[in-house]
Amino acid sequence: MKGKPRNAPLKERLRAGELTIGSWITLGHPSIAEIMARAGFDWLVVDMEHSAITLREAQALIQAIELGGSVPLVRVGANDPNEIKRVMDAGAHGVIVPMVNSREDALRAISAANYPPRGTRGVGLARAQGYGLGFEGYKEWLCENCVTVVQIEHVQALRDLDGILATEGVDAFIVGPYDLSGSLGRPGELDCPEVAAALEEVKEAARRTGALSGFHVIPPDWREARARIAEGYRFIGLSLDTLFLGSSCSEELKNLRRPSFA
Repeated sequence: MKGKPRNAPLKERLRAGELTIGSWITLGHPSIAEIMARAGFDWLVVDMEHSAITLREAQALIQAIELGGSVPLVRVGANDPNEIKRVMDAGAHGVIVPMVNSREDALRAISAANYPPRGTRGVGLARAQGYGLGFEGYKEWLCENCVTVVQIEHVQALRDLDGILATEGVDAFIVGPYDLSGSLGRPGELDCPEVAAALEEVKEAARRTGALSGFHVIPPDWREARARIAEGYRFIGLSLDTLFLGSSCSEELKNLRRPSFA
């Protein structure tokens, strides 16, 4: 399938089945977001589930991501309408919603991100709406560009996979491999047969429904990301800020301290 231009809205690129690559931000400083956005990621996720990032910090990160030329998404802490509404009002282009285990969960997330009649999101006048000066333009933009990504990360989701992935308004899903393995009693053991079978079940459901599939590759390892792309994943999260920083520091120090045999 022919891809959209890189400067096309993310929602269009997802609809076209194009490969997009992003990463996760867990540190609340705008410089981190600016550096990563300028590195060329298609999208960046402000993680408000597993970090100490506040809503005020999230808005600053969203601003930095936009200025750096990337698409700001927010992973909310829960499938909660108030959380979703507030990050959307702060200017997020979409949300990644954890622990979506049923079609009803998926519908709840979509509804929370969108205004009536499509959803139930309350109307406020914050940054997204131009602080009250651009509501009509934002309302039109939202209808065409709001991105909702659901996370498949619990064994319960396997019971309603087709229902979740075929829900109108779900733009993509992303596998949470660590939580999925944890729900099977094997946290982090991604190669064990039970976890591997669950991941294969998710891939089969994606093929049946035509859903755009995503995977968060935790290590900062492009080879592992390429392997997931070869498996058919098209919404690829490559590691996160802290691991990029820590791994780079450790690797360069190891090389510097290595005895020379020249």
